[in-house]
Formats: sequence, C-alpha cells, structure tokens
Amino acid sequence: MAVPALLASALLAVSAGAASAGELQLLMFEQAGCIYCAQWNAEIAPQYPLTDEGKAAPLMRLQLREPLPDGLSLVAPPVFTPTFVLVEDGIEAGRIEGYPGADFFWPLLAGLIAGSAAD
Repeated sequence: MAVPALLASALLAVSAGAASAGELQLLMFEQAGCIYCAQWNAEIAPQYPLTDEGKAAPLMRLQLREPLPDGLSLVAPPVFTPTFVLVEDGIEAGRIEGYPGADFFWPLLAGLIAGSAAD
C-alpha cells in the first residue's frame, strides 16, 4: 500500500517539476541476449512512452559496446545491461543499473526525474 502512495507523490513531483527541468532523456544501454533487457521490454517498454516519465524523459536505446553519440557526457561508461541513464541536456543526472522489476523501476525512475527537476 505504501508503494502506490509513494508512486503517486513521485508522479506529481515529475509532472510539477518537468517544466523547470532542462531537456531530459532516458538512455537504455542493452545488448543481445540480456534476459533482464527482455524482461524490461515485456513489462515496461510498451507503456513507457505513454507515462508521465516517458513524456518527461523520452527513451533512447543504445548498445552497450557501441560508442556514445556526440553530445552525451556520462560519469562513467555503463558496465551492466540494462543500465538506464537519465541525462539532462546531454549530461548524466542519475542512473539505474540493472532492472529491479516494475514495482521498483517506476519509483526509482520517478525519483531520478524529480531530483533532476529540483536542481
């Protein structure tokens, strides 16, 4: 019961703070054969662009071993897949390493977005 309340308050923070944040994007580093990437694709990917988080931070998929696109600055290169990196104006603002399941992913992501909006 605490998770829905936490998620609801985090979503309100995302909605309220999105206007003050720079341009956000969620990078998903993946690779072929990653079972956790496949699980994320099944559980989250179809609805992601329809959510407040997906609207605040559109998804960009990247391959783990490929070079970064120009204009991105990360604290460190990702090591695990999936790794989700929230970037604000091309600069890393936070990350989630691994996929902890839908019940944990949404609140973690909402927290990253809300933290970025608070800066």
